[in-house]
Amino acid sequence: MKCAPGPGGNDLHGSAPDESPLALVLIDVINDLDFKGNQAIVKVASRMARSIAALKRRVKAAGVPVIYVNDNFGLWQSDFRKLIEHCLNDGEEVARILRPEDDDYFVLKPKHSGFYSTTRDTLLRYLGASSVILTGIAANICVLFTANDAYMRDLKLFVPEDCTVSNSEEENRFAMEQMRRILKADIRPSVKINFGELLKDAA
Repeated sequence: MKCAPGPGGNDLHGSAPDESPLALVLIDVINDLDFKGNQAIVKVASRMARSIAALKRRVKAAGVPVIYVNDNFGLWQSDFRKLIEHCLNDGEEVARILRPEDDDYFVLKPKHSGFYSTTRDTLLRYLGASSVILTGIAANICVLFTANDAYMRDLKLFVPEDCTVSNSEEENRFAMEQMRRILKADIRPSVKINFGELLKDAA
């Protein structure tokens, strides 16, 4: 990946000077998992988090940027760092495993899709990304809504089947199949993703 300043050679807007045809997106992983009907997700969330963490290490080694897209949980006076602090103080294992690093990007979203009323479009254009790897919670809601909006923007989609969870295994399977069949998403397990090939194809 080539790293270069923004247009004009100066980073006037405080953005990290990154450029990549591919981006890894972590959806709602900074989460206290405190909601009605959370039992099924809590049981498998740690396994999902470890898969995402391993994938994140691989993408960063390949020079691929990481974007956290997180719900604000209706807390309009909050920010991403406060959400992280809340989840870590609450002892949430997923947030601990997937705690953001200093060079990661983050976007707060008010609704299900990572594109609705967010800066996500602007960030992806800045990066020059034409492909995205979507991971996180939940495959049948926020991941699916984000994937749908990404598909309508002609972005190539990857949604590794081991890097998402839903309220039930049945709902997760259905959502993954919908994304594979309707949105043309590649749902191969994260360990089978070849970043050399992806970056070459996306460039």
